[in-house]
Amino acid sequence: MRLIISAFFFLVASLGGALAVQPNEMLRDPALEARARQLSSELRCLVCQNQSIDDSDAPLAHDLRVLVRERLTAGDSDEDVRRYLVARYGEFVLLRPALNARTALLWAAPFLALLAGAALMLAGWRRRVVAGPPAPLSAEERERLDRLVGR
Repeated sequence: MRLIISAFFFLVASLGGALAVQPNEMLRDPALEARARQLSSELRCLVCQNQSIDDSDAPLAHDLRVLVRERLTAGDSDEDVRRYLVARYGEFVLLRPALNARTALLWAAPFLALLAGAALMLAGWRRRVVAGPPAPLSAEERERLDRLVGR
């Protein structure tokens, strides 16, 4: 029974994105609709920010899906549609922005953070190795410790 319930929830969760596109938005031409779906999966919902407009139920995502379909129907290429949306909303609308001078830090940040973490770990390890084991307590320090602990 658990397997059936799990399968049902997995099915519902996997259909979530497909339910965002309304039937009245879909194009009659299957080739154009496939292009529209592909483009929509590459464009960020400006309301949800971590979802594509293909997956989002936000009203703005609906408007952008309709706009993409209108541009494709008018004869624009996929690149023309991308350029139009970037000109209108900025590169933030792209889920995978192009690598250029303005986005280089965005693309490099994960690698720089990884390198910084590795450098910090190496520095900490070197300090431990160079410092060596702690010196043993002197008789006076041991006596004071015993008094503090109450022995």
